[in-house]
Parts: sequence; C-alpha cells; structure tokens
Amino acid sequence: MLPSSVYEELGLGSIREKVLAGERLSLEEGLRLFECPDLLAVGALAHHVRTRLHGWTTYYVVNQHINYSNICVNGCRFCAFSRRKGQPGAFELTVDQILEKVRERLHDPITEIHIVGGCHPDLRLETFERLLSAIRRIRPDVRLKAFTAVEIAHFARLEGLSTRQVLERLRAAGLDMLPGGGAEVFSPRIRGLLCPEKLSGEGWLQVVREAHELGIKTNATMLFGHKETLQERLEHLDALRRLQDETAGFVCFIPLPFQPHNTKVDDARGTTGVEELKTIAVSRLMLDNIPHLKAYWVMLTVKLAQVALHFGADDLDGTVVEEKIGHMAGADSEQALTRWELERLIAEAGFEPVERDSFFEKVSGERGGANADTAKERGAA
Repeated sequence: MLPSSVYEELGLGSIREKVLAGERLSLEEGLRLFECPDLLAVGALAHHVRTRLHGWTTYYVVNQHINYSNICVNGCRFCAFSRRKGQPGAFELTVDQILEKVRERLHDPITEIHIVGGCHPDLRLETFERLLSAIRRIRPDVRLKAFTAVEIAHFARLEGLSTRQVLERLRAAGLDMLPGGGAEVFSPRIRGLLCPEKLSGEGWLQVVREAHELGIKTNATMLFGHKETLQERLEHLDALRRLQDETAGFVCFIPLPFQPHNTKVDDARGTTGVEELKTIAVSRLMLDNIPHLKAYWVMLTVKLAQVALHFGADDLDGTVVEEKIGHMAGADSEQALTRWELERLIAEAGFEPVERDSFFEKVSGERGGANADTAKERGAA
C-alpha cells in the first residue's frame, strides 16, 4: 500500500480508509477510481484486497477448451467468432468429433473441460445431453463447465422449455458449472448498439440466478473497451455484486478486454494496457463478495496477465488449448500453455502457483507448486 498522503493528494483518502476497513465502495467511488490518473495508486488498493483474500497464492487450472460451433443466430456486432450457417469460416463439430478431442488428451491430467459455442439454429438439447453424458463416461473425474446463460436461453427457446428446465436436464446429464460468457455489458443502450438480438442483461442475470438456485455455480464476465461508458461498467459490476449478495453463486469474475479486429463495431479502438489494468483493479475493489478474479491470459497476453496479478487478479486461468473466440477477434496470445509454463509465469511474478479445479478447490497430491520457492524467497513485502 502506498503512503496515505498519496491518496489524500489524489482525493482518494476516504476510499483508502474504506478499503482498509473492508467496507463496500459506492458507484461514485468506483468512478473516482476509474478517473484517477495514478494507475499504481489504484493498483495498490486492489493488491491490498487481493492479498487480504488470497495472500500470495495465484491459481491455475489444467483445462481443455472446446468450441463446438461458431454458427450463431445472434450476429453480435463485436463478435468475430460467429458465422451464419453456410458462410465461409462456419464450422460445426459432431458429438463424435468433440469426443475425439476429449480422447486426444486422455494422457493429460485435466480437471476441467470448458465447452461453449454459438447459438446454433438446429442443434437440440438432446444432443448436448448426450455429449455431456458421453464425456462423463470417458473422463468421470473432470468438472464439466459448459454453456453460457445465452446458450441456455437459446436452448429453452428451441425446445419450448423454461430455462430452469434446461438447466435441470443438463445438470442431470453431467453439467457442473456455467462459464460467465455472454454477460458483455448489461446496459440496454450498449446491447441495443452491439447485440440487439442477444439475450438481455436482465435475462442473463435471471438465468444465472436460476442456476445458482439449483446449486449450479457460475462465473461472470464483462466485455469492456468498446462503446460503454465508465458508469455503464460500474453499473454492470454493481448488478453482479447485488446478485451475489442474493445467491452467493459466483465463483470468479473475468474482465475481458474487447478485441476489435474482424468485428463490425464502427470506430473500434481496442483497449490499452493501462485501461485493462485499471479495470481489473477497480473490479477487484468493487466486487467485494466475489472471491476470485481472473487475469485471462488469452485476451490479455501472458505478459500483461503477469502484471495483472499485482492489480487484483489471483487466477491465471489454465492450459486452455484451441481457444477460438478471442483468437478469431485478433488476440495474439498463445493457443495453449503447459502447467510448467503457467507455474513459471506465476512464480516469476512473485506468487505461489497452486493448481485448482473449476471451484477453486486445490488439486491434491504433488501436482503443481513446483516453483513455489521462488515466490517465497521474495518475502512478505
């Protein structure tokens, strides 16, 4: 933490005191943090909260991402991933092809399989039930994290079911958790500009509320850096915070910087490193009831993700492999990292690497932590 005089000079003295006392920040205080010109001062506050919650631990997961199709009826302006059926670049994996991808990595000690795709006009719920059940038979010990709230609502429309019924059927087939995608920014103004065909922000929150009520944990995301205002970012964070007060079902928050390449967003500017780090820090400070914050290296790049660990993030995601959504929008990060590479990145940043599962439960045994001594050597500064 920087000296109190620094925060007094920046007009953030009262915010510093609330952070030290563990008190909730208001949206107005969040705006003052966003507008603060001193990135390091804001980052130091977030780092204080991060270390209060997690010490010097930084988590990672050995996981596998599978995108089953990019064929989608929504046509979001910011999405470089989606295609209409029959368009060049459109793809759709069969159940057998997905299962082959799972079998290809049977030699890896994966604890999580992450499955998402577009809102396909023809794929029915039974297909996904069959897929989850088959993966569960092949890899009975993995956590199946699959289908955004947007996909759940799409399945419900296709089948004439309620979203709760869809969630119940997928849970019975083996679903453990929902990822946090599709949240974007909840602002109706932004959704009208960028994704008018997509599930509304209120709809996203309702599907996630139902998942939590059924005992299905979820993550949450925010796609930032396109056309939203700082106030709209803060209102998004506040909506997540209020739902977490109600359900306590969010495990991790993932701020996602907008990737402007190959999208249909006019005057797309993309984010800067300063904007990304400040958004991560303010998110950590505002989301006082969501335990974990991820520096998603796929969109941040591994180098900035390392820095983000000092700005409030306590998780570096995982090995991933074959991520398509961010990369089709121009992300220039690697497609995959090994466990050794993840541990090295974490340790070099001064933290202790700990392998986790989807629920941030520590993976037992001697797996992980090979570079922990590096982190311990830097002391408790």
